Amino acid sequence: MAKVIDRYTYRVTWSEEDQEHVGLCVEFPSLSWLEKTPEKALLGIRKLVRESVEDMRKHREHVPEPISTKLFSGKFMVRVPPEIHRTLTIEAAESGVSLNRLVSSKLS
Repeated sequence: MAKVIDRYTYRVTWSEEDQEHVGLCVEFPSLSWLEKTPEKALLGIRKLVRESVEDMRKHREHVPEPISTKLFSGKFMVRVPPEIHRTLTIEAAESGVSLNRLVSSKLS
């Protein structure tokens, strides 16, 4: 169990609204944990995720796969307005690179 919990994607950020640090887990977007320190917020969200996974397994529910263990193809489709497509195609041609290479460099 601990291995799966350790592979999830955690984040701790400041919540101005709550005036505390909030611990979050990307794979469990409905969960959060508030604490006075970032260290305690991380410990809290990890505990909450562990308890949630235990409960999900107990009830034979689907447990989210950690993003870190998923395989990605490197391909995804993005829809843009035709004007942007044209502008990017022209920019790629003028730069002597493929549209794919130009867009990839803009995303990195």
